Amino acid sequence: MTQLSRRSFTLAALAGAGMTAACGNGVGTANAETIDARVNSTLDYLYSKYPGTRAVADKSVGQLVMPLVTEASMFFGGGYGRGALRVNGVSVDYYSSAKGSVGFQFGAQQYAHVLFFMTEEALEKFRRSAGWALGADAEYVFSDVAENVRAETTTATAPILAVVFGQAGLLFGASLEGLKYTRIVP
Repeated sequence: MTQLSRRSFTLAALAGAGMTAACGNGVGTANAETIDARVNSTLDYLYSKYPGTRAVADKSVGQLVMPLVTEASMFFGGGYGRGALRVNGVSVDYYSSAKGSVGFQFGAQQYAHVLFFMTEEALEKFRRSAGWALGADAEYVFSDVAENVRAETTTATAPILAVVFGQAGLLFGASLEGLKYTRIVP
């Protein structure tokens, strides 16, 4: 067993400090402002392109806005995005979404999505949960088609409405997938 000299210890500590200096936790950065700017831009685009979503937003108690989610797959796939949870027009929490899938699938795509929480119970359940979602509680309102969106009787009773829009790219196949939203500190 060798002894560690003071010089070796000091050099190792300085090298370790230099390596960990690049690892930040995000506190004190402009990441929250960047996410908020993207969320504002995404909501402006959604409301201008699909005016019917404004009425859905007005009836909702909160919205989780994911301005850009990127997915890629070749048998195994994954996706990632960051966004904000808005209540009364104010960002109250920030989230990342991570998606994993397996199956016969190939390609890559990007899209935006907004989850409209239609009840206080659904919003509180989401905020307290560990974040796994398999699509059981969400009602998908539309894909990227140029038509009016309105909450009808089939969607008006859903606790969470999901709007997916702005798709770019091509992803095809059949897969089993899971999605997890995780609260982050940007």
